[in-house]
Amino acid sequence: MARGIAFLAVAAAPLLSMIPVPAAAQSPSQWRDITPRAGLAGWHTAGGKAGFEVANGELVGRAAPGKANSWLVSDAQYGDFILEFDARTDQVLNSGVMIRGQSRPDYRDGVVHGYQAEIDPSPRGWSAGIYDEQRRQWLYTLGRNEAARRAFRSGDWNHYRVEAIGNRLRTFINGVPAADIADDTDARGFIAFQVHAISDAEASRQPEVRFRNVRIVTDAPARFASRATPLEQQGWLANRLTDAERRAGWKLLWDGKTTSGWRSAKAADFPKKGWSIRDGILSVDGANGAESTNGGDIITTRDYRNFELSVDFRLTPGANSGIKYFVDPNLLKGEGSAIGLEFQLLDDARHPDAKMGRDGNRTLGSLYDLITARNLSDPDSPNKRFNPPGEWNRAVIVVRGRHVEHWLNGFKVVEYERGSPEFRALVAESKYAKWPNFGEGEAGPILLQDHGNHVDFRSIKLREL
Repeated sequence: MARGIAFLAVAAAPLLSMIPVPAAAQSPSQWRDITPRAGLAGWHTAGGKAGFEVANGELVGRAAPGKANSWLVSDAQYGDFILEFDARTDQVLNSGVMIRGQSRPDYRDGVVHGYQAEIDPSPRGWSAGIYDEQRRQWLYTLGRNEAARRAFRSGDWNHYRVEAIGNRLRTFINGVPAADIADDTDARGFIAFQVHAISDAEASRQPEVRFRNVRIVTDAPARFASRATPLEQQGWLANRLTDAERRAGWKLLWDGKTTSGWRSAKAADFPKKGWSIRDGILSVDGANGAESTNGGDIITTRDYRNFELSVDFRLTPGANSGIKYFVDPNLLKGEGSAIGLEFQLLDDARHPDAKMGRDGNRTLGSLYDLITARNLSDPDSPNKRFNPPGEWNRAVIVVRGRHVEHWLNGFKVVEYERGSPEFRALVAESKYAKWPNFGEGEAGPILLQDHGNHVDFRSIKLREL
């Protein structure tokens, strides 16, 4: 993860008064102090070579060079709980606290993995975002939560609150709601304090992270859940919507079982071959790698104008596909894919299309043949964040009037205005130049592309804006 610039000098101050107002006041007897003590009884180390010790009632983690992150892991396992702690870290040292953490011999030789409340001193400032360590990467960035980004106090102690109740995980930074996810991957696990791996050059600073006032409620914690103004929730339940998502207007475009709501892009019915549904996954089957020659593209049976679309996708090695929007099924009746704006899905490392087009504008996440996907959410770390073939990624497309955004795994990667002079200039230099008013329609269906390679889709959901 990206590392930051120099901290501002801020005087330390008590932060416990800044926590969100809970549903019912917690008495001191309901909290249990689990701050590690001298000797670290009840805890064990894992991963890298960082050192852990207790000094003046604070847990101190001192970074060491290496490739592996270091962890101080609780021997105890926790299910539902509310956890609070204070943390302070060096300007170059990323850190975090694992919640419901996991370590199993059958998963990457026992590496520590799972949900992590982030401590991010970099200019990006995603402290208290939720990161899925050694697994899916970011589950909730702070790319859309400026209030939480501003709440982090560089160089000072910061107060964290984590609510892990059922399949819902929420975090707060200095009293400000930071992240809210629904996910059912892990219902129970350990708590662990992270010291991020550092380079040899950074080791001369002897960076460290400190934790104090670590306390937990495990007895019916739902009674004390925060009443803070709810955030927009990120749902990670396969083909299911949470109550919060429904209230926000989300609807499933695919029910996880049938072809309802979808049809061929060039016929009235769903394709009779080339697409399959199995175990909650909608797959375009592999064929000859050609465009729309097997089952053909599929589109929604209704059009959309202003919307936010979220699609989880899984590539196979060398795969090519796409998610198209503002599609006009009548533009191209012959061979080839239906015409529309496209969020490119591609194995950049293996498919030759990644090296075609101009300046990478046919790579994963790009507006195909028009705008190259770049990490706009974290300019200091320009590389895209994506999981390799065989693992799930999330594509999000946001359309508000003429304004369009592409997001890949929580990072904004493309932003443009349909119909602007800049947009029309790009179209004029692209393969779409021959289509009048390309990409400027008022509404259109959503399309999943058949490009002759096996690609999986699930959790296809949309809310109209």
